[in-house]
Amino acid sequence: MSHRFLNQKLKEKGLKITRQRKDIFNLLNSNKKKHMSAEEIQNEIVKKESNLGIATIYRTLQHFVDSGIAIKHDFDDGKSRYELKVDDSSHNHHHLICQKCGSIIEVNLDLMEELENQIEKNFDFEIKNHTVKVYGICKNCKR
Repeated sequence: MSHRFLNQKLKEKGLKITRQRKDIFNLLNSNKKKHMSAEEIQNEIVKKESNLGIATIYRTLQHFVDSGIAIKHDFDDGKSRYELKVDDSSHNHHHLICQKCGSIIEVNLDLMEELENQIEKNFDFEIKNHTVKVYGICKNCKR
């Protein structure tokens, strides 16, 4: 993803691109397979620059979510986690969450299509999106 995308999305919401927003965007962009919390983002950014406050990070992440730049996830561990939104397709990917080590594995299969079709037909309900979180034990922890 580019800074052009970031700038466009922020501009649509009347927001400017700042150094802090660029830094957070770059960090999320370079960690695409991770689902980072605000605290993890702060820990990484502080290594590279001085003192970016947690409140600024939370505000920036909320701007990113509101602008369609990022997705906020709740994996039932008491922390909100964030990742960049890859595209504007109607469905997000799903997640496998290890209950031992906390690792999060992305699943890019959409096996819900048949169920969605039945729900829409039987309940006259237009589905816009869904989330699937599967909890279990990852292959590394099973060893």
